[in-house]
Amino acid sequence: MNKEYRRGKHSVTSLKSHLVFVTKYRKKIFDAQRLEVLIQSFFQLAKKMDFSILEVNGEGDHVHLLVEYPPKYSVSQLVNHLKGVSSRIYRKQFTDSPHTEHLWSPSYFACSVGGAPIEVLKEYIKNQNSP
Repeated sequence: MNKEYRRGKHSVTSLKSHLVFVTKYRKKIFDAQRLEVLIQSFFQLAKKMDFSILEVNGEGDHVHLLVEYPPKYSVSQLVNHLKGVSSRIYRKQFTDSPHTEHLWSPSYFACSVGGAPIEVLKEYIKNQNSP
C-alpha cells in the first residue's frame, strides 16, 4: 500500500480537505506578521490533534489550508478547533486588532481533495464483478 495512507487500528484512510476561512466582514487585517501567527497556531493545533497541514497561505482577509486528517474528526470539528484556537491566540497577541470579539466569519469553505476524478471512480465501481 502507498505510504500516503493513514493507518489506524481498524482503517486505512486518505482524508484531505481544502479549507478557507474569511475574516469577519471580510476586513483586510492580515499582514505578514499576523498571518505568520495564525499559521503557527494552525501547526501547533495540528500536532496536538494528530492531523497534518500540507499547505497553508493567505491574504489580507482570508486563509487557505490543505489538511490531511484521521477519520475520528469531521471537517466541522477541524474547522471549529482551527478557527477557535487561532482566534484566541491572535486576539491575545494583537490586542490592537479591530476583531476584539470575533476574528473569523462563522462560515467556511471546505472541499474534499485528492484521489481519482469522480468519473474514474464511477467507472471503477460500475465495472466491479458483481455476483
